[in-house]
Amino acid sequence: MQLHAVIWEEEGIYVIREVFTGVTTQGETIEEAIENLKEAVELYLEEFPELRNELKRVKFVGDFHVEVAKALG
Repeated sequence: MQLHAVIWEEEGIYVIREVFTGVTTQGETIEEAIENLKEAVELYLEEFPELRNELKRVKFVGDFHVEVAKALG
């Protein structure tokens, strides 16, 4: 199963969120954050097994960046 996630740096820690489940975790390195996400999603899907089949049917078609006109905050 492929995961689709976004990752960003926040105060020296890499935060990563899986797009479809919303599972979010972190790590001191990008690699650690990815590994932590894999484990967290597996645990999440153990609690919600019906989502595993739904995720298998999701067809990922691409990604893109969106800029907002006004600064946030």
